[in-house]
Amino acid sequence: MSDSPPPRLPLDWIAASLRRERTRAGLSLSELAKRAGIAKSTLSQLEAASGNPSVETLWALGVALGVPFSTLVEPPVSSVRVVRAGQGPTVASERADFAATLLSASPPGARRDIYHLRAEPGAVRESEPHIPGTVEHLIVSSGRVTAGPAGEEAELGPGDYMTYRGDIAHSYEALAPGTTFVLVMQHT
Repeated sequence: MSDSPPPRLPLDWIAASLRRERTRAGLSLSELAKRAGIAKSTLSQLEAASGNPSVETLWALGVALGVPFSTLVEPPVSSVRVVRAGQGPTVASERADFAATLLSASPPGARRDIYHLRAEPGAVRESEPHIPGTVEHLIVSSGRVTAGPAGEEAELGPGDYMTYRGDIAHSYEALAPGTTFVLVMQHT
């Protein structure tokens, strides 16, 4: 048995999660504190990443916000995800040379538009933000493309997959002649 104390969660993760979920729920500090049965000053300290939250306090806040405990303590996840060709969970057929690789499961209530795009080198295609909640999924068919939000672009080749927020400025740039890709635009 180890004598070292258990690792502490970074307070900034918890603070960001609390602010995000309280804003999403449309609650004031006072209202959330009241619903959770904690002092407003305690909640204010937690949202400023200066408090020392207990399991009980976070559990009460999760219940008051209508979210699982894990939502308040899980580490932040990057908004950009790349799946390289040949990676991802794949299931092969027993009867044919056929395999399915899951790149992204559709969340409940999502709407999707699917586009097949062709691009040639020479100019960057700048895209303004789409409606709030838009997520783009891009799969390269041929050629090479650099795509994604400003500062988070990734270079992709045939079979590579990438997902990123489409409700912020982003771009596409073909790096090889005859570049084609499938773009799935998901609106939630």
